[in-house]
Amino acid sequence: MAIQTLTDEQIRTWTRAQKDEWWFKNVYRGDMPQLTMRSALTGFLLGAVLAATSLYIGGKTGIGIGVGLTSVILSFALFRALHGAGLAADYTILENNCTQSIATAAGYVVAPLYSSLAAYMLITGRIIPWWQMIIWMAVISILGVLVAFPMKRRFINEEQLPFPEGRASGVVLDSLYTGDAGEGVYKARLLGRVALFTGLYQAVVSDGWMKLVQFKILRMDQWAGMKEAWHFHERLDSYYYQAAAKAELWIPKIMGVDFRVLGLRFTLDAAMLGVGGLMGIAVATSCLLGSFINFVVLAPIMINAGDIAQRVSPTGVVVPISRAEIVNQWSLWWGVAMMVVGSLVGLLAKPELFTSLFKSAGKKSASSGPDLLAGIEVPLWISYVGVPVFSVLAAWVTHVFFGVPMFLALVSLPLIFVLTVICTNAMALTSWTPTGALSKITQFTMGAIDRTNPASNLLPAGMTSEIASNAANLLSDIKPGYMLGGKPRHQAIGHVIGIFAGVMACVPLYFLLFLPADANGVRSTATLVSEQFAMPGALQWKGVAELIAKGLKELPSSALIAMAVAAISAVLIEVARIVTKGRFPLSAVSIGLGVVLPPESVFAMWIGALLFWFMGRKNKTAGSPGHRLWVEGCEPICAGLISGAALMGIGNAIVNVMLG
Repeated sequence: MAIQTLTDEQIRTWTRAQKDEWWFKNVYRGDMPQLTMRSALTGFLLGAVLAATSLYIGGKTGIGIGVGLTSVILSFALFRALHGAGLAADYTILENNCTQSIATAAGYVVAPLYSSLAAYMLITGRIIPWWQMIIWMAVISILGVLVAFPMKRRFINEEQLPFPEGRASGVVLDSLYTGDAGEGVYKARLLGRVALFTGLYQAVVSDGWMKLVQFKILRMDQWAGMKEAWHFHERLDSYYYQAAAKAELWIPKIMGVDFRVLGLRFTLDAAMLGVGGLMGIAVATSCLLGSFINFVVLAPIMINAGDIAQRVSPTGVVVPISRAEIVNQWSLWWGVAMMVVGSLVGLLAKPELFTSLFKSAGKKSASSGPDLLAGIEVPLWISYVGVPVFSVLAAWVTHVFFGVPMFLALVSLPLIFVLTVICTNAMALTSWTPTGALSKITQFTMGAIDRTNPASNLLPAGMTSEIASNAANLLSDIKPGYMLGGKPRHQAIGHVIGIFAGVMACVPLYFLLFLPADANGVRSTATLVSEQFAMPGALQWKGVAELIAKGLKELPSSALIAMAVAAISAVLIEVARIVTKGRFPLSAVSIGLGVVLPPESVFAMWIGALLFWFMGRKNKTAGSPGHRLWVEGCEPICAGLISGAALMGIGNAIVNVMLG
């Protein structure tokens, strides 16, 4: 059936009690199964897998990818197949929605692992014990849930705000269960086929999988005399450089600097192709522009000027110039300036995020008679009791685990509520959570109080941004449940289940991917940033923390000039976007992101975005096979590319550990 909604006039003139009564009588589906054992278990397992892919992509790009629609399609296809085989009853629409809530929560909870927590470890050189990671992330995420629910009735029930991302999930669910189910099966098959093909490709380019196949299964070391396992090089230019070394061919350079030193490689990275398809051509082009300016133009100049040079590590080892050194020694500063200024200007350019905080301040929503939703809403007393308790607990855990003074941890707590309301407004109106910009407010505020301890600004900022993000994302998850007549109480419980699914799956995986033990069983924070995982999110947090702690005096003058130019450029770019109402093609935040990402990843993302943009323009006719594949199937294809590459990449790390 078509999703029922109130008219604009009804939204504007009805009291919340009237809206609640209308929803209860016309939309609420009563006792239709929602949070069942199978929906909870499916959501937990699916959330763990999708959270792992989010962690993998976050380590590569610093971008958090949404997994809501992917989980909807996969859950639908799984239980439709089981039902067809006579092995299980078909999923209800609300069971699928609950699974989506669990999986989405699991995907979002991992963000600190590739941002604030990683930055803390990079700065301090201390590896956080796994149990501390789990406790800290679970506490602050649950606090986000508790903070969100007092706002649920206002943002969703009363003001009926759109929450575009949540609404999209609701529309997809409705179309799957009441419309053309074949379309959902088609998208699920498309996702599965792309993931399978991508997984096979990723296995061929992975050293661990090829060792397993060639040495352990086929025993080619015994009958073929192989000493090393063959695998296809993901960096396609490796084949040219191998030939060039043998035949003394031309080696491409810029101002005498080798392309490889600058990180200018050509890589066929399937996951990055998928990320590019999801981000779109405008954002991908902005990233490419930032990467080009930094690594093709500025980096060679700074290397020749001596502002980027070889250095000697504290252990006495000479560290040669590389892409990572270029970023850490010089480029990080102008990239961070571009991202921070751009995101702040973008936030301030949306006054509705602030004015909407007060627009209903004078509204009276008092109900006459009994509360019809009392039995299905989360009781407000849980938040009124839980928020103070978990706030103090979060501050105490941050103090004990990370050495943040208890006073500063407590001082940061009032910011949580302001930032959460702003974040929720942003999510409700635009599906954009400005946690990057808002976290810097906390970071600079705490840094102004204590400049000596980087953890004093990193962890409170990480805490406030994660709480605000969780609250906003929970309300976005509840939106499709509200549209489809589900019980908010069940979705809240599902969100908590998802939090534990995410942390339990990804914290052990974090040590495997980013903090592997060496031959002596010793782990080091030096492995956090690598050629495979650039950790751009962590580098941004680290850069701001170091800037607060050390000030500008230790930076070379060229870096200061670049920061000033970047800040001015960011303002001009964002103003141009505002004046043109978003039609200006560049994004300051995306340009800055291109600076800290590996150029090879940026180029692969741009190729992916260009492919989907071109095929979308070529297949504009709705209903045509090409439109169905490239436009309607864009998200399943990209999800297949990302999940296939990520899961096989994670498996490769596991295989390497097993093989020693």
